[in-house]
Amino acid sequence: MTAKRLILASTSSWRADLLGRLQIPFGQVDPEVDEAPYKERGLPPRELVVELAIAKAEAVARLHPGALVLGGDQVAFLDGQVLGKPGTEERARAQLSAMSGRTHELITGTALLDGRTGDVHTAVDVHRMTMRPLSAKQIHHYVSRERPLDAAGSYYIEGLGISLFERLQGDDFTAIIGLPLTQVVRLLTASGIDVLGPLG
Repeated sequence: MTAKRLILASTSSWRADLLGRLQIPFGQVDPEVDEAPYKERGLPPRELVVELAIAKAEAVARLHPGALVLGGDQVAFLDGQVLGKPGTEERARAQLSAMSGRTHELITGTALLDGRTGDVHTAVDVHRMTMRPLSAKQIHHYVSRERPLDAAGSYYIEGLGISLFERLQGDDFTAIIGLPLTQVVRLLTASGIDVLGPLG
């Protein structure tokens, strides 16, 4: 199984912790992809997350020829608009105010690129996220306490952000954190890696 070196194209500690559950040796590299040009194209959110996941995997694969590279991206989608990483507390509060008491989609794209063959396998996960009604004061306190400025939709579901929600509907809760492990296992299998096979 270690004949193919696996690299996670992300600096996210959350994604690394999730991938570590599969007990496969892997490295972690910052893909350094500028997401703005992709978002400016106005792609549907499911296409956007897949294109960005592929772009991140390709960026790392260029630096590590022959490796198996796993890329991912995530956006929130509400009222026909993509809600990405807010970047500022003001935008985070605005995003949460817009989602308060409503249901939005959290869309996660994953791409696995085999640097030896050029093959790319992709997957998309969609969760319906119903947020409970929140007061302006609650939103202010949440943003101040957790500062979710680099989180799609302005919340960390793996932290205090879980308190914002009434209902989460989807196939694999690990996708909400950023890496749908059931899909990752399928992608690895398609690339010739048996997660339950022998190590080494």
